[in-house]
Amino acid sequence: MAHWLPADPGEFVIELGPGSGPVTEALLKRGLPPDRLLAIEKSPRLAALLRQRFPAIRVVEGDAGQMDEILFEQTGVRHAGAVVSSLPLRSFPRALEELVTRKIHEVLKPGGCWVQFTYHTYKRKINGSEPFDFDSTKYIFWNLPPARVLRYKKKHA
Repeated sequence: MAHWLPADPGEFVIELGPGSGPVTEALLKRGLPPDRLLAIEKSPRLAALLRQRFPAIRVVEGDAGQMDEILFEQTGVRHAGAVVSSLPLRSFPRALEELVTRKIHEVLKPGGCWVQFTYHTYKRKINGSEPFDFDSTKYIFWNLPPARVLRYKKKHA
């Protein structure tokens, strides 16, 4: 997931559902400046753990459906270069899946990428992904259960 960071190190990256931080750690090791990472975690316990593990990043205990407001409140900017999500979107009710997808679209700059982790390895598109260009996929068969990482790009206007 960290391989698909924006080329511009000045771009903000939003991480949705970072959990205990394995992707967060990979993003930082890949060279993302800590001050450019905004992690949004719904669980108070996991948000506290993330703050302890990664004191240099912004960790917000919040809801992905409010990522546009959170991004602006935390950074003063309205658009990010990438959204990296470990949320189980395909397990969400359809309306919630579409809300989160719409919010991802709203916060991304044109050409920005959305990287989505999923355990659904079959080829069903994510509800609400129509405004994106499907760019790439990578299967992770060594993961138990096997997983897939999808990359979408926001279409240019």
